[in-house]
This record gives sequence, C-alpha cells and structure tokens, in this order.
Amino acid sequence: MSEKGMENNKVNVIGTVVSGFTFSHSVFGEGFYMVDLSVSRLSEQADVIPLMISDRLIDVTRDYTGMTMGAVGQFRSYNRHEGTRNRLVLSVFVREVTFMDEFTDYTRTNQIFLDGYICKEPVYRKTPLGREIADLLVAVNRPYGKSDYIPCIAWGRNARYASGLDVGTRIMIWGRVQSREYTKRLNDVECEKRVAYEVSVSKLECME
Repeated sequence: MSEKGMENNKVNVIGTVVSGFTFSHSVFGEGFYMVDLSVSRLSEQADVIPLMISDRLIDVTRDYTGMTMGAVGQFRSYNRHEGTRNRLVLSVFVREVTFMDEFTDYTRTNQIFLDGYICKEPVYRKTPLGREIADLLVAVNRPYGKSDYIPCIAWGRNARYASGLDVGTRIMIWGRVQSREYTKRLNDVECEKRVAYEVSVSKLECME
C-alpha cells in the first residue's frame, strides 16, 4: 500500500516485545503472524498491543522477547464468528519494523491518527466521580471498498463535543491505542476475562 493509502489510518508504536509469534493466516503464500508489544504510558502503566506482521518483514522463527521494537502501520478490525455472534477483533497491521537499543521519550511511543466517519450513535455517560466519557465507533475506509471499525473513547470536553455528533459525520482523531481488561459474563455461572482495544482520544475535529 502506498503512503497515500495510509493517510487516513496511521499508527506508530514503540515498546517491548512480550510474546513469540503465532500464525494468523496466509494470503498468496505470504504468512501473517501475531506478536504482542508492551507499550509504556506516562503513568507507568503499559498497554499490551497485538501486532500483525508479515513473514516478509521479519524472521518469525526468531525470539525477539525483551527487545525494543518500533512499528508503523494501521489499526485494523475484522469480525470473528463466535457461536451466534460476531466479535470485533482489533490489531495493528504492521508496514514497517525497526529495532533499537533503548528508547526513553515515552511521549512518542504510542500515536494514532484516524480520518473516518461516525457509524454508530455516540454514547455519553458520567462516571460515579463525575468524569465525562463518550464512546464512539468510527469507520475508516480502506481501498477496494473495505472499512475498519475502530472503537474510540473521549473524555471531558472532547466527550461533550463528540456526544452531539451525528452518525455519518466525518471526524479526524488523534490519540493512542490502549488495552483494557474487562469481565464477560458467559452464562449464569461462568465469566471470562477479556481484553478490549480502543483509541483513547486526545484531540478530535469534525470535518464539515
């Protein structure tokens, strides 16, 4: 894909490799593998972000665990069938990989830009402590008629602003990719811990 094709969906993450490679799928003989990258926040917490990487970009037979890796790509989604329901699965589809000895500027370890369209009514709420939150689902077009559906979460005045936007509104978002654990109730007696991935919005603009 050309750089122009990446302009509406671009991710740049730098972190520590914390898993080996697991096979995902192949297309015309090109294998794609999943690997987890732990990306530090300024708060000293970390987001563990799944990367999808081609075996033409990296030697997937090697163990890179503990190494500092930078990846540039796109935040992609697909629907995975689970019983009678579809589950939205997200990962960073990697276009470029670099390795470095160390990295200390944690303000630049996790950046994403999206240019897409609101495809579901924004959900606005307040936490028990009064913090304002808005959940958005943004459709970002790919070439060839496909789209990625990216959950985004806005806070404070960004949340208030986003809550008034209509479905179909074009929006530009700057932020970071974050992971969040939650508990999914499977039935009356079983629960399962899962991880959700979303974009934490630092800035947004409505394109009239």
